[in-house]
Amino acid sequence: MIMTDITLTIDGKQVAVPKGTSILQAAITAGITIPHYCWHPGLKAVGNCRMCLVQVEKWPKPVASCVQPVSEGMVVKTSTDEITKIRKSVMEFLLINHPLDCPTCDQAGECRLQDYYMNYDEVPSRFAEEKVSKNKMIDLGANVMLDQERCIACTRCIRVCQEVAGVDELTLANRGDHTMITTFPGKKLSNPYAGNTIDVCPVGALTNKDFRFKKRVWFLERTPSVCPGCSRGCNIEIHHEELKVYRLLPRYNPEVNNYWICDEGRYGYKFINEDRILRPRILEKNISHLVSSDEAVDRLAGLMKGGALDEIGVVANAQETNETLQALADFAKTVLKTRHLYFSRREVENPVSDNFLMTADKNPNQAFVDKLGFRPLSTLKEVRGLLVLNSLSPADMKKVIEKKVPILGIWASNENPAAHSSAVVFPIPTYAEQEGHFTNVRGLTQKITAAYPPRGEARLVSETLEELTERLQTNARSYTQNSYPLSPHL
Repeated sequence: MIMTDITLTIDGKQVAVPKGTSILQAAITAGITIPHYCWHPGLKAVGNCRMCLVQVEKWPKPVASCVQPVSEGMVVKTSTDEITKIRKSVMEFLLINHPLDCPTCDQAGECRLQDYYMNYDEVPSRFAEEKVSKNKMIDLGANVMLDQERCIACTRCIRVCQEVAGVDELTLANRGDHTMITTFPGKKLSNPYAGNTIDVCPVGALTNKDFRFKKRVWFLERTPSVCPGCSRGCNIEIHHEELKVYRLLPRYNPEVNNYWICDEGRYGYKFINEDRILRPRILEKNISHLVSSDEAVDRLAGLMKGGALDEIGVVANAQETNETLQALADFAKTVLKTRHLYFSRREVENPVSDNFLMTADKNPNQAFVDKLGFRPLSTLKEVRGLLVLNSLSPADMKKVIEKKVPILGIWASNENPAAHSSAVVFPIPTYAEQEGHFTNVRGLTQKITAAYPPRGEARLVSETLEELTERLQTNARSYTQNSYPLSPHL
């Protein structure tokens, strides 16, 4: 059956959209703004805020554009005098009991109530009576804080729980100006997608407990990226300032995560800021010494040239980008000519997964690791040493200790047991500090973008490998002539 588009006119502009499209969606297609609170493109339309009313030619009264389907030849007007007056009235009702606390509200700077007030109201309140007081700073659970006084009862958060998470955890209680969002008696907000209720809240009623009062949003830069929390590869925005990440928000991608991310991914950014390795170091007599990058490369080259290069094992990591993994594989195969290609990955006890976004594999790039031919480190054969990328899982670390294999060198962004045991440590960027790609569980390759330059002296793995290749193929520098004992106990 062939579906034909519906042609209509909105504010004098002709637009063609598929049958079943709402007037509001048609206006968005035409680049025309219709204000709205309750409508969200990822949720069912309910038409309860009345902010999106428009006039349709020959119709007796205004209609809610978010729930009204288009029809052939329809002529819509979005900003007549009558509609402007209605929007002013709606804004006045919404603001009657709303607290005047914008200077201390975390939503300031991205609040539709502020924006629409400036566009459609911008007059002093006529309400002289005492405002209705409601509870503030309510911990709903799942890092979500509620200020009931700010809520405009748009029900977006309720619908996120129902339609995205598939649970009933929020509801409207009471009536009239005493209506408020709340959890069901004796229960907490606990679903794994609860953070999305904060994202969809158009005002400051729901705020992020993790982000509250940390930074004003207009100071933050936004960089598109991909969540490394699992093999799904949800699209995200990194919000950051001065080499520090403050929060992650979902970025729309209909092929992967639509408008949403899980809370595991949302709050999994803190390693970017904390416990970082920022300078190269060497381990000498079980004591770490900070050195220059050149000295670290020289030291590792000296250790590697103490025997056959093809007896060295290389351990990839499923947390790293395609580019980094490819550089490591090329180095192993063409320079070391080793057959000992292994991988380690982030392992989580009792991993949470579902049939929506979360996968049991908590690594963003296992698909590309497998493509390059790396094998699990559990199959480790006899080698005289290992070169490790990023970290080892507890089980893999135990395996290395049992076999008494020294870690000659490691490229890592954060402190970890393998780094503490390595003869040479090179700092590398996190995913937030480099360009590259991840290949998700469905084989889709997606780009990540550097939010800011690498911190400290962190460098791309490929850069260090190029220098190491040069050292291995020429005479080692004087720094490698010294003898540095390796700890057999890691």
